[in-house]
Amino acid sequence: MNQTRSQKTRAMVLAGIFSAIILVMAFVPYMGYINLVAIKATTIHIPVIIGAILLGPKYGAFLGFVFGLTSLINNTYNFSLSSFVFSPFVANGGFQSLIICFVPRILVGVTAAYTYKGVNALARIFAKEAGSGNPEKGKFRDFIALPAAGLIGSITNTILVMNLIYFLFGQSYAAAQNVAFNTLYSFILGIIFTNGIPEALVAAVLTTVIGKVLLSMKKRLF
Repeated sequence: MNQTRSQKTRAMVLAGIFSAIILVMAFVPYMGYINLVAIKATTIHIPVIIGAILLGPKYGAFLGFVFGLTSLINNTYNFSLSSFVFSPFVANGGFQSLIICFVPRILVGVTAAYTYKGVNALARIFAKEAGSGNPEKGKFRDFIALPAAGLIGSITNTILVMNLIYFLFGQSYAAAQNVAFNTLYSFILGIIFTNGIPEALVAAVLTTVIGKVLLSMKKRLF
């Protein structure tokens, strides 16, 4: 029982550290949010993904909520053409802004955590079927599971945010970007490919490098 309490305390402390990292990245210029013309590119989802891998989907969802909260604050006080889709407190914003601001970001942590667990589980099954009992080979599972979690977590954010913008703010977003509504989804696909794919690749690399180090540290602490 004491060990369980100790593990919970360490998990809460670690979640607090990741929350602090998210806050620092959010409010240091060009660190967590990069203000582009059409939308703000993000790197702030990376600590959400890594935290979810280390702590599981519940803490991942919490860290995603912190991410969403920083997005709300940032778009309220640091205006861009797309701020209204993330904040109900600026012109043209509404309740739908809160859905876009929080739901995809919460799901980043959930999908990243389950992707990491799922890929690891599948790798174990394939290893058993292949008759591999060498524990050293098990270490290489992380080099598959970590980038997969980083990729899926990042793509979750991009795909959900951009599609929710289309369905909830299509006309207003088209007007803000000065594009015709009938070409808006092509415009959104352009953002997904030019911003979303590079973000996902960066997330996959950094999640693998940083996650592998932190997972080794976690084994000594938990």
